[in-house]
Amino acid sequence: MTIPSTGRWSGTWVSGQGKLIAFVAASVLAGVLVAGLFVPGAAVAGAALSGSNALFASLPAELAVEPPSQSTKVLAADGQIIATFYAENRSSVPLDAMSPYLKDAIVAIEDSRFFEHGGVDGQGILRALTRNLATGGRQGASTLTQQYVTNVINESLASSGRDSEIVLNGQKEIGDKLREMKLAIALEKKFSKEQILEGYLNIVFFNRDAYGAEAASRYYFNTTAKELTLPQAALLAGLVNSPSFYDPAVNPEKSIARRNQVLGNMLAQGKIQQAEYDAAVATGPDLHLTPSRQGCAGAQMAPYFCNYVARLVLNDPAYGSDVTERERRLYRGGLTITTTLDSRLQNAAQQQVDVSAGPNLDKWGASLVTVQPGTGKILAMAQNTVYLPQDGKFDTQLNFNVDAKDAAGNDLNGAGGFQPGSTMKPFTFAQWLNEGKSITATVDASKRVYPVGFPWKSTCGKVSGAYSTAQKAARLDAADDLQNAEEGFYRPMPVNYGLYNSINTATFASAAQLDFCGIQKVVDALGVRNGLDGTPVNIHQLGNLLGATGVSPLNMANAYATFAKDGQYCEPRALVRITQADGSELPVPETTCREALKPDVAKGVNYVLQDVLKRGSGVYITPKIPAGIPAAAKTGTSNNNGATWVVGYTRGLATASFFGDALEGQQRAGQNVTINGKFYKGIDGYMIAGPQWANYMSQVAGLYLTEAFPEPPETMLKNPPSSPSTTGTRPTPSTSPSR
Repeated sequence: MTIPSTGRWSGTWVSGQGKLIAFVAASVLAGVLVAGLFVPGAAVAGAALSGSNALFASLPAELAVEPPSQSTKVLAADGQIIATFYAENRSSVPLDAMSPYLKDAIVAIEDSRFFEHGGVDGQGILRALTRNLATGGRQGASTLTQQYVTNVINESLASSGRDSEIVLNGQKEIGDKLREMKLAIALEKKFSKEQILEGYLNIVFFNRDAYGAEAASRYYFNTTAKELTLPQAALLAGLVNSPSFYDPAVNPEKSIARRNQVLGNMLAQGKIQQAEYDAAVATGPDLHLTPSRQGCAGAQMAPYFCNYVARLVLNDPAYGSDVTERERRLYRGGLTITTTLDSRLQNAAQQQVDVSAGPNLDKWGASLVTVQPGTGKILAMAQNTVYLPQDGKFDTQLNFNVDAKDAAGNDLNGAGGFQPGSTMKPFTFAQWLNEGKSITATVDASKRVYPVGFPWKSTCGKVSGAYSTAQKAARLDAADDLQNAEEGFYRPMPVNYGLYNSINTATFASAAQLDFCGIQKVVDALGVRNGLDGTPVNIHQLGNLLGATGVSPLNMANAYATFAKDGQYCEPRALVRITQADGSELPVPETTCREALKPDVAKGVNYVLQDVLKRGSGVYITPKIPAGIPAAAKTGTSNNNGATWVVGYTRGLATASFFGDALEGQQRAGQNVTINGKFYKGIDGYMIAGPQWANYMSQVAGLYLTEAFPEPPETMLKNPPSSPSTTGTRPTPSTSPSR
């Protein structure tokens, strides 16, 4: 709700013809009140003084002075501002944090007898009455205390969503004015003059982007209320009578004239000296307009992480019984929300995704999200889009990195993750180790046909899907024979070799020896779920062994963080602390960790995934992670090359890097396309997502733990491979994707 003025009593109480009939001076024995009100003639035609006294006595004398609506700040872990949320841009500060010039100026222009009256100024009322009767003018007589009462009432109504009940100056009737007076008198008995002045200066409306003196100082002069100069303070004090009319950005001449009137009053009342007055009136408005940036659209960094945080608050009953109450708390509660975001990592991630696709006229999506192993803290969340439309920019409010329930935007095609491809393969390998099998045991990767009726093992359900070109031709429910990305890998090979080279037939050969229920338990334990609806990824559907169901990058980064932390899974978390305006704290989800994998199993996975970068499907990723920083990773590519990944980690950071079709239903193939000036017959995970990951991790990995991964037990390494045909460096890749 925008309060257009401060609640001054104006001559709008007169009739349409301007005919004024004076009413009332009612005094109590100690001289508490002298009331003079202007009303239309019909309102008092039959009124008696005693009736008016009775009306006054019946009015409420208590005013609940609640803290006014304040802006909420969302902060990175180091205290840098991510974004500000507000219904009214306001930051309340104590009176001693305001310039003495401002306090003197507001009293001089609005209520020169503020420190003398008891809430209602009988002299001021009679003076205004006399002048208005004599001149037909509209001089008001509301004291600062009365104005404060009006603002408190209106603020309370606005905060509770009852805007339609707000009574503005020109709408006030006799009852409204009497009530205001009685409440002002009661307020003066309860609070000191300094408390009332502080409350007034924190609540009063200066501009639609500036409620209260602190916000107004920042908006007009990019300074604080404490640092206001004399001419700046006088200009702000002059605004409150009519913020639009005296707006210096719109009506500078009227604003300067009003400011000089304030300065004149200050001089006449002995608040400043003649030399100060002369110097101040000689200055211009000297504005430094600094509009506040509202919400995630105006975020100073990480707008999509900002959106994620906002939805965490708005979706959690801990912050209100319903969405309306939670919105009120977010936009009016003056919260300070400290998050897990590391601004160093965020800036590096944003710089990297912004260059991955170049000019990006075809709107390819690029994203990075980083989780800290062992804590679940989300340290960075970036993508190569802008939050609001800009010429030549890829704009969307869709968050590429999170599940659909956590993403916002009207263009919801693509919400909830992307096909992860071969980044799902380590989960099958984890179950391989879980069942006590060797890292280097040989599997038959020459097998390509897994027909309908194949004897898969499952103690908890039926496996569906088949790979058989012959059965497909016979119109059975089967796909073509299983394919690898490259020829030359249809042969027996060690299972670790099959994983780090991303051989589809090796993954299926290993799965054929496992209980699918065990693989399912691994996937579930690591928090991997369908990004659209949050349901488990059903491993009993064969395509999901190779990543057919969309999963969010955040889920994948956190699953791999579990490997990095020797099997300890921690729920992703973005909130560290939420502090209310009064300093009290609201609850935030605690760090929740559990053992999801046996430590030795995680060590075995780490052992093999390090070879992805050394000699496997990620060997051609450039740049290389700096020497001395052990790293592990897995590449992934969807069947049509429209979703490409590298999910990789050190001991201290786990990052999912995505590049592909992020919108438009994710139907676009990444084949025969030109991106950033380079032609790709088929985009592979190592080609764009890989360098995106490696450039970023090379820059930030050293900021966190970089120790070596613990070795797996010797028993996992039995039966070392001896055939040269199954070891060594990956051959030069073909143009086919590594899936």
